[in-house]
Amino acid sequence: MAVLEIKDLHVTREGKEILKGVNLKTGPGEVHAIMGPNGSGKSTLAYTLLAHPKYEVTQGDILLDGESILELTADERAKKGLFLGFQYPTEVSGVGFSHFLRTAYNSLSKALEGDDREVFITVREFQKYLKENLEKVGLKEEFLSRYLNEGFSGGEKKRAEVLQMAVLKPKISILDEPDSGLDIDAVQAVAKAISQVSGKDATVIVITHYARILKFLDKLDFVHVFARGKVLKTGDASLADKLESEGYDWVLEQTA
Repeated sequence: MAVLEIKDLHVTREGKEILKGVNLKTGPGEVHAIMGPNGSGKSTLAYTLLAHPKYEVTQGDILLDGESILELTADERAKKGLFLGFQYPTEVSGVGFSHFLRTAYNSLSKALEGDDREVFITVREFQKYLKENLEKVGLKEEFLSRYLNEGFSGGEKKRAEVLQMAVLKPKISILDEPDSGLDIDAVQAVAKAISQVSGKDATVIVITHYARILKFLDKLDFVHVFARGKVLKTGDASLADKLESEGYDWVLEQTA
């Protein structure tokens, strides 16, 4: 179980301030949605949480279970249980999808166990483990023999990101626009996959422009409206419906 707390977070990129005092707290097992217009800083927040080098924290803190993680690298944060699903997953030719997942699994296991072993699971055991999780996210077994994201459709790439969630079992998953560029059937499939692999104590943060993917999730605890580089309003799932029908202007006017 883990608690993520973002306190008065200010972030710049190339000298321009993008995040201007973000405050947000998540608890174990909660599903949060961050919604907002283009250019509001949502993706910047996601990248900052995983220590992207182009973003500089100038003020505030990020706490995981009460301890600051600002000084940790992306690799160290991942080993602490943070996971980022990318909006545009990169195709990596020459790197087998199955090999990539097993390498990540062994690396994470090594960190969690404090053990010097390089291998924590045999190839045969891992293949069985992968097949179980493939069913959860709706991918076929043939994907395991392909290169990472190469030739995958948009929906397949997004489900491949969710498969990584399933395999690595992070404490906190940040999914950056998992519905972008997908038709309604693919959106529903991705949402189902997210719900299937989310552990009861794991936290999921879904960043999106639209409410459509949220409607297909098994649960949604909090919705945060993100604009002007900060969280302007927080509510329950009904807030997403209101944003879909009325847009963001009313929130911007209330908080002007």
